[in-house]
Amino acid sequence: MASGMEHLCPAPMKATSNGIFQGDNPLDFALPLAILQICLVLVVTRGLAFLLRPLRQPRVIAEIIGGILLGPSALGRNKAYLNAVFPPKSITVLDTLANIGLLFFLFLVGLELDFKSLRQSGKKVLGIAVAGISLPFALGIGSSFILRETIAKGVNATSFLVFMGVALSITAFPVLARILAELKLLTTNVGRMAMSAAAVNDVAAWILLALAIALSGDNLSPAVSLWVFLSGCGFVIGASLIVPPIFKWMSRRCLEGEPVDEMYICGTLAAVLAAGFVTDIIGIHAMFGAFVIGVLVPKEGPFAGVLVEKVEDLVSGLFLPLYFVSSGLKTNVATIQGIQSWGLLVLVIFTACLGKILGTFIVSLLWKIPKREALALGFLMNSKGLVELIVLNIGKDRKVLNDQIFAIMVLMALFTTFITTPLVLAVYKPAEKARKSDYKHRRVERKNPNTQLRILACFHSSRNIPSIINLLEASRGTERGERLSVYAMHLVEFSERPSAILMVHKARHNGLPFWSKGQRSANHVVVAFEAFQQLSQVSVRPMTSISSLTDMHEDICITAERKDIAFIILPYHKNLRLDGSFESTRLDFHLVNKRVLEHASCSVGIFVDRGLGGSAQISASNVSFSVTVLFFGGRDDREALAYGARMAEHPGVELTVIRFLLESDSTEEIVRIDTEGTSAATLVSADEEFLADFRTSISEDSSIKYEENNVRNVSETITIIRDYSRCSLFVVGRMPNGVVALALSQIDFPELGPIGSFLTSSEFSTTASVLVVQQYYDQSCSISSQQMV
Repeated sequence: MASGMEHLCPAPMKATSNGIFQGDNPLDFALPLAILQICLVLVVTRGLAFLLRPLRQPRVIAEIIGGILLGPSALGRNKAYLNAVFPPKSITVLDTLANIGLLFFLFLVGLELDFKSLRQSGKKVLGIAVAGISLPFALGIGSSFILRETIAKGVNATSFLVFMGVALSITAFPVLARILAELKLLTTNVGRMAMSAAAVNDVAAWILLALAIALSGDNLSPAVSLWVFLSGCGFVIGASLIVPPIFKWMSRRCLEGEPVDEMYICGTLAAVLAAGFVTDIIGIHAMFGAFVIGVLVPKEGPFAGVLVEKVEDLVSGLFLPLYFVSSGLKTNVATIQGIQSWGLLVLVIFTACLGKILGTFIVSLLWKIPKREALALGFLMNSKGLVELIVLNIGKDRKVLNDQIFAIMVLMALFTTFITTPLVLAVYKPAEKARKSDYKHRRVERKNPNTQLRILACFHSSRNIPSIINLLEASRGTERGERLSVYAMHLVEFSERPSAILMVHKARHNGLPFWSKGQRSANHVVVAFEAFQQLSQVSVRPMTSISSLTDMHEDICITAERKDIAFIILPYHKNLRLDGSFESTRLDFHLVNKRVLEHASCSVGIFVDRGLGGSAQISASNVSFSVTVLFFGGRDDREALAYGARMAEHPGVELTVIRFLLESDSTEEIVRIDTEGTSAATLVSADEEFLADFRTSISEDSSIKYEENNVRNVSETITIIRDYSRCSLFVVGRMPNGVVALALSQIDFPELGPIGSFLTSSEFSTTASVLVVQQYYDQSCSISSQQMV
């Protein structure tokens, strides 16, 4: 009897060991064992996430699979491993850590849900959400009758029905956001409808889950379930009255750009834990209280953003994977045995998919949504994830779901989420369009310089904005006709972090301003471009690109194609230090720039910002820039000069053009073949023709100076360039033609070319910004047809 009791109740573990040298086995103690478990979990889940990345699967898939592999379904079949790494006596500690992580993750999910935007969702989204809940819920109840007759005999009928209904009707809001970002659908109609419908679905799921928990207590008396449910409602009402005023007071005291008082952060985290404690006492679940607090925190101002930054990395990176493993340790795929069990698994998967996809598809068609979009919506709404596992775990802990049903439901969640990406890709591909045959103006150099110039100006952060606006102001030319049209694209990295979803809420359809008509936005990015548009009469359309850095260049290139852009301006990947040198921010942005240069269907400029015009936006009347174009020859230099000539039309811009000619008895050095296979002689004749036209057009313009300098070597070239180091902006070609230019400097970053690399190096002292220009060149066209554009 004693041994039986010992088996049921393992001895409690001490926290820390004395070490192996004093005869202790560290794995018999709670802390070293927990550390080993966490490290193992991180290695396995991150490794799987890396392997699944080519399949474009969200990280939650890797974490669920990792949990199952570490549990009794795979590695756990080896009893020695299971008893050493995940012994029964350690599960309490592991579950406690996992639930603390879950508590704070649900707080973050609550922070992501903005009820104001939900209220504005509209009838269409509401209809899709209701259909996406009600039909699967009904089918879940239907399938629960079959399961109760076969493998779930003897469970509480009411709570089992509700749990099955909730489990089949959930859409995982955070997982869906990641899938949409991966597929570049966030800013499409389908993406916005799916996000809004999933958010409504999420709220409904929590309410249904609270009901399911209330019904699933050990005490089967209906009065107890009613008390639990009413107490839960009382908690929500009480929290709604008490919590928001306190958080609003905190939020008002947190100013933009200033550090948030640690006391407020601490108080909020304590409130999350306290709310969890209260809901646990009621008998719902501690995470429900944390979720409610997250929803009640005001989303305006910097407070919510700071909270997310403080909490998310530790929670989603460290604690949350533990929750998947604690689920995996309860999942034993081996319990699904025989034709009946596998048949029931197929039935549950079919029922889950049918309910979600069919319900969403039919309602979408009723709202006149095209068939392909409606089908894509159905597939997207079918994605499951963490919330699904929470429901299943609570059901398992409360003895509503047995081992076999639990394993079936986990595999169903895994399968439905895994197929979402390939199915959506199969039916809905909005990104690529056929190249436009009427897209003529792909560069700045053109026959008629008075045609409209369309620029796509990209920026990473608000620190890039004043200089970009000052550059655009100088580029707008004269008032003759509609000369300049600007699309300002905010490049935002989409990560696996929960706060990425907060950014998604703020994104609008690409190509449209992201402020609503008649309602001025507080977004400082939008305000800056709005002010510039009103002051300069230039058409400006702000937009946001939210994507991972590996495929951000696709967003830039596709937008340029769609908007008939002639010139893309990219920010340099390094920021200016106070001492005038550059520090690298993210090498990934360097790769984004390289890929855009390779794939863009128009000309591209990389803007190395040394504070053009100072740190503030300059009004048109105060513009006073001296621009220097260094001309060595070649198509990129012609494009740089064409851009400089356009800038020179601005009354506040003085342009100096310096042409470098090689002074040599032998011309052998410069008769060479360039990279595209065009002979240097052909390029020289194109340069001469272009410069002749340029000199004719500027003969009466006193604000433009043109100089020719004969140089014999690199040092003479550098001396001449140094004479102009006090200008405001250098405009240079990326790959100039000529031995002098190519010998000028070691090229550290190929995207800047030899001249750009020299002008941004520590050897060259200047406060001038640099614009490095690459002209669009269509390989399929001959030089003659290129000149026609």
